[in-house]
Amino acid sequence: MNQANIIAAAEEFVQRELGGDSSGHDYWHIYRVWQTAKKIGQEEGADLFVVELAALLHDIADEKLNESEAAGLAKVRGWLQEQHVAADALEHVMEIISTMSFKGGSKTGMETLEGAVVQDADRLDALGAVGIARTFAYSGAKGQLSHDPHLQPRTDMTAEEYRKGKSTAINHFYEKLLKLKNLMNTSYGKQMAEGRHAVMEAFLEQFYAEWEGEK
Repeated sequence: MNQANIIAAAEEFVQRELGGDSSGHDYWHIYRVWQTAKKIGQEEGADLFVVELAALLHDIADEKLNESEAAGLAKVRGWLQEQHVAADALEHVMEIISTMSFKGGSKTGMETLEGAVVQDADRLDALGAVGIARTFAYSGAKGQLSHDPHLQPRTDMTAEEYRKGKSTAINHFYEKLLKLKNLMNTSYGKQMAEGRHAVMEAFLEQFYAEWEGEK
C-alpha cells in the first residue's frame, strides 16, 4: 500500500474509532490537528508521511479513551502493522504518540522534528477560540463546573493528579492552556500560538467582568 493510501486508511480508521466522542477528542479534533501539522511540517521541512500518520493516530492510543495507555498503543501498533507501514516509520510514529501528551506539563520535549511538529499542532488545538470551546465541552463531559471562585487552580501536579483531580473549565486555562505558548517547539508553531494565546486572555478578561456583572 502506498503512502497516500495509508493516510486515507488512517483517516477512515479514526472516523470509526472517534466519531462518537463528545469530550473534545472527536474526529474533528483529529482533522484540525492533521491539517495544522501538515502546515507546520511543510514550513519546518519535516517528513510529512510520519507527521500525518502520527497526527491522525495520536488520540487512538489516549489513556482517556482506552482501558490503559498500553492497550491504546497496542491497538495503534497493530493497525500500522496491518497496513504494512515500513518499520522505521512505524517506530517513529509510535515514539511520537507515546510521548507527546501534556500530562500535567512535567515532561521534556520531543525527540524528533516530526514529533515536535505533531505536538505543536495538538497543543494549538487547545488554544484560541477552538481551545475555549473544547475546554467547556470537556468539562461538561466530565461533570465539572464552568467556574468556582473558591476552587483555586492546581500547581505542581503529577500526571495522575492532572487526570483525576477536581478542577473547573476556567481553572484549566491556568493549569494547562496558558502555559502552552511557552512550550511550543517549532518557530512556526510559536508564531501561531501567539495569536491564539491572546484570544484566550481576552476571553478570560471578558468572562471575569461578566461574572461580576461589570459588563
